[in-house]
Formats: sequence, C-alpha cells, structure tokens
Amino acid sequence: MPIIKSAIKRMKQTLVRRERNVGIKKDIKTATKAFAAKPSQASLSKAQSELDKAVKKGLIKKATASRRKANLAKAAKAANVKPAAAAKKTAAKPAAAKKPAAANAAPAKKAPAAKKPAAKKPAAKKAAK
Repeated sequence: MPIIKSAIKRMKQTLVRRERNVGIKKDIKTATKAFAAKPSQASLSKAQSELDKAVKKGLIKKATASRRKANLAKAAKAANVKPAAAAKKTAAKPAAAKKPAAANAAPAKKAPAAKKPAAKKPAAKKAAK
C-alpha cells in the first residue's frame, strides 16, 4: 500500500479506470461473439459501434479497431449479411423530391472576376534612437 498522499490518489484513479476499461472490453467481446454466433445486420452494427466507442475513449488504437471491423465485415459478407449503410441509402431518398428536367440544367457560368493583387504590408517603422 502506498503511503504518500498522491500515490494513494493515483492508486484509486487507476482502479476506477481499470474497471471502466475492463467493462468496455467486455462489451466489445460480447458484441463480437453475438455476431459470430448469429450474424445479422443489427449485431454487426452493434459490434462496430462498440469498437468505435473504444477508439473514442482511447482504449484501443484506431488501426486495431479498423482491422477488427474489416474482419467483421468479411465475416458478414461470407454470411450474406447486408451492410446497414446500403439499406439506409435506399430508404432515405423520397420519390416525390424529383425536380423537372429543366430545373436540372446547369446555369450559364459567369466570367471570372479579375483578381486584385495582394495588398502590400507597410514597412515596419524603425525606432528613433
């Protein structure tokens, strides 16, 4: 046991952080195992979300999360699980928002305005001695 006051505080902080980190790592493992047991779009999304949260909190490195997410995506592709982003894009476009063909025509471009030369800065004044 530490005797110095700052060391006691540091030990308490370390315990709190360790508990938090272990909990986040358990969430990652649980979500990954759930996806491996029953691959679905929801479980894939949950596992990727947990990895992103761990990166945001500094628990794992960005490249590690990227590698794990790539492996999850590879497993999802092998299991014929559709990605979430593709499903959202098709549902997000409303059919009534189409514009007539005349409105899509590009307007005539204006001639570019002549550029003005950059303003010169005044010379620094020398101090009189």
